[in-house]
Amino acid sequence: MKKILLYTTFLLSICSHVIAVELSKALSEAFKNNPELNAERENLKVSQEDLKVSKSEFLPSITITGTKSEEDTDKLTDRSGNNSAIDDVNTKKQTVTVEQKIFQGFGGVADLQKNEIGIELAKIKLIIKEQEVLFKAIEGFTGVLLADQKFSIYEQNLNLLERQVETDRARLEKGQISIADLAQSESSLAGAEAKFIGAKNDVVTAKLIYEKVIGPLAVDAKLNKEIDIIPNIPESLNKALQISNSKSPDLIVAKLEYEQSKKDVVIARSELSPSASISLESSKTDDLSSTYDEQDKDTMTAKITLPLFKGGKNYANLSRSKNLNKRKRLLYDNAIKNNDSNVASAWSKLQSSKRFLDSVRLQVKAAEIANEGITIEYETGLGRTTLDLIQSNTLLLDAKISLADAERDYLLTQFRFLRVVGLLTSNHLKLQ
Repeated sequence: MKKILLYTTFLLSICSHVIAVELSKALSEAFKNNPELNAERENLKVSQEDLKVSKSEFLPSITITGTKSEEDTDKLTDRSGNNSAIDDVNTKKQTVTVEQKIFQGFGGVADLQKNEIGIELAKIKLIIKEQEVLFKAIEGFTGVLLADQKFSIYEQNLNLLERQVETDRARLEKGQISIADLAQSESSLAGAEAKFIGAKNDVVTAKLIYEKVIGPLAVDAKLNKEIDIIPNIPESLNKALQISNSKSPDLIVAKLEYEQSKKDVVIARSELSPSASISLESSKTDDLSSTYDEQDKDTMTAKITLPLFKGGKNYANLSRSKNLNKRKRLLYDNAIKNNDSNVASAWSKLQSSKRFLDSVRLQVKAAEIANEGITIEYETGLGRTTLDLIQSNTLLLDAKISLADAERDYLLTQFRFLRVVGLLTSNHLKLQ
């Protein structure tokens, strides 16, 4: 018990040097530094580069080629067998080729549009990851608060039972209670010690979870229990449904993936369409042959390609793309239905969580009144037994723990509702 008292004294001695950490600050740190969120930001950059690649298909390609060859002829005869004059050549050739695609069966346009949708899809997936990380950060922050609160409750209970055991020992000497009564008090004290140790370990675990999602927590830092971010909850279920229809990331992802699948059908169909291109080649050759010294030549080529048969691969790709398009359409329809049910379910849980919190608060008040009365009757010898007091203390302790859990659950339910609607973002929470 001396170690516990010393630990408590140490905590009190550093209170004046505690650094208060606000929820908004913790969320800002997670928003800026979380590795998962930063990885998703890199994915957005990849989508932007994909768009540049698709745009390049509409621009001409320019190629410069240089070659050099040497001919060393040891023997040269004509058809009659007579020797001919031998002239070795050292050929150099420079070529500039410009090629422009004219028509690709609309596949290039569809690919460009698909990648434009891909950027929007990457942005929405970034929002999904942002909501996930922010909610984990809120869980981590409130988890530390809950662990600290339970630690304080169990510590107060432990101190109370220590005083009760001391009082019961004095009363036993006076013959006011029996040995069984003292044994009950000591048993309750042992249970309180175990719960206190467990609560102390829970504090360490909660801080590790906090640091995993948000970042390092200074030794002298203490989380501010007064939450400085008030969840801006829609005033009605209908309003929440309206917002979610335009803000729900999962719904938007399903829609964008369906739009991309339509572009895939166009791209696959373009494999069955003719394509056309035009190219211009300008070349200069030095020491062309034993007869010619220099040659400058310009060649323009128009090319039209019509695929006839590729083993059925192009037809199979088109059929596959059409099937995937139907699948994405069905998933989009299902996402619309799921969105409405998810929002309605989250709204119902929000209301029930609030009602449960109110009932637990009433339970705590009733338990405090009952415990105060039983304690007075026990100490004044008005018929209350040690067991009555222990049971009363236990009921009050359980009620306080339930209240701590209910307060956190209600707060998490509010933020979880914002996440379902699509409003659990840095912009909506006004994070710096």
